[in-house]
Amino acid sequence: MSFLNQLTTVIKYIALIGILAHILGEALPRKWFHWDRFPYRTFSWEREGRVYEAMGIRRWKDRLPDKSKHTKKTFTKQMKGHDSIDGLVRFLQETCVAELVHWCLLLLSFPLYSYVPTGFGAAVTVLYALSNLPFIFIQRYNRPRLQRLLNRKLSPQ
Repeated sequence: MSFLNQLTTVIKYIALIGILAHILGEALPRKWFHWDRFPYRTFSWEREGRVYEAMGIRRWKDRLPDKSKHTKKTFTKQMKGHDSIDGLVRFLQETCVAELVHWCLLLLSFPLYSYVPTGFGAAVTVLYALSNLPFIFIQRYNRPRLQRLLNRKLSPQ
């Protein structure tokens, strides 16, 4: 398989799973997602997001692409307009959906190697899988912060 054929296959595969992941993410009922239950709840080892702060997440999280800025029907990931109780609940659900979608993309990156079983295919497979981790980290970092904000709004003053 020539390098051009390998590259074309990689691009087609990544585009296809990206499109399918987008469709899946938009189609899933938000009521299925509970931020306080496994696998979305914050684990003790995450220390309420501080483990991600140790990775420097505050420096790089806003530099990554945000699909919601380019797709009009997608729920925007900016806090503006989402600070009501309903808005925070929806925001928390969206972090769960985004995490699930990126886990799916990570797992679906591995079959790519069966289509491009070369060193190039192996490298792209690993890099594409790893490229989804920062997006998962962002969701897991933001979720406890959003939960604290929601809990403050729900608690009687």
